[in-house]
Parts: sequence; C-alpha cells; structure tokens
Amino acid sequence: MFRPKKSEFQERVLEVRRVTRVIAGGKRFSFRATVVLGDGKGRVGVGVAKGLDFASSVDKAKRQAQKNFITVKLEDGRTISHDIEAKYSAARVRIKPARRGHGLIAGGACRPVLELVGIKDISAKILGRTTNKLTNALATIEALKKLR
Repeated sequence: MFRPKKSEFQERVLEVRRVTRVIAGGKRFSFRATVVLGDGKGRVGVGVAKGLDFASSVDKAKRQAQKNFITVKLEDGRTISHDIEAKYSAARVRIKPARRGHGLIAGGACRPVLELVGIKDISAKILGRTTNKLTNALATIEALKKLR
C-alpha cells in the first residue's frame, strides 16, 4: 500500500480567495491560495498559486513555497539579532528581538511566518495600512532577508 511520506515542513494556509475571469460565455471561477511553509529551524517560504478547486490551489502553493525558501539565522534558536524594518508593495513591517520568555507578539500575516521560521521571542508590528495578507507576509519575508 502506498503511503505518502510525512513532510518535514509545517504549513499554514493564510488565505484562499475565489477569483473570477470573465469570458464570452460568462464567468470562470478559480481559487487563489496563499500558503506559508516552514521547518521551525530557520527555513520559511511563501507560495501563491491558482487552481480550479481548493485542494489543487493549496497543493500548487505549497510547491511554490518550497521553491521560494529563505534561511534565517536565529540568535540562540529563539530570536533575531537586531531590529529590522522592511517594505513590500504597500505593506510595511517592523520586527524587534525580545528577551527569553517574552513570547511571539505579532499579528496578522506576520505571525504565521515568524512561527514557522521557529522564532519564539519577538515583537512584530504591521505599520502599513494594507490589510492584504499576501503583501504583509511577503513584507515579513523581506524583513527576514535583511538580517545580517
């Protein structure tokens, strides 16, 4: 019997949107999924993909996220080394390291990205006015890329 192997990565579906394309005969619906994939040890990726149904769009987004992995150097495995601020499109994010036991204090799309990297103690704030989860997640990824 065939059993799919257990992935070493954790996944979090940020959002699934139903998108529409207008053609001569009417409207064609498809789904756009945004997925965050991480191993909890410093690797994380965000993937976006479209599919005709929910499951296929999520699977495609997971494969896309694996292609977009970045590696983050964690300070004693719990936090980052310095403050960072980054911008992606209209989204702006500020991330600050915190002392041991502080916890992960972040909201919106920042939180799942930082959780899946494996960061335990940090403060993050979304500064931009956009509520778009995709751009906020990608702004967080941009911030993590800036780490020295």
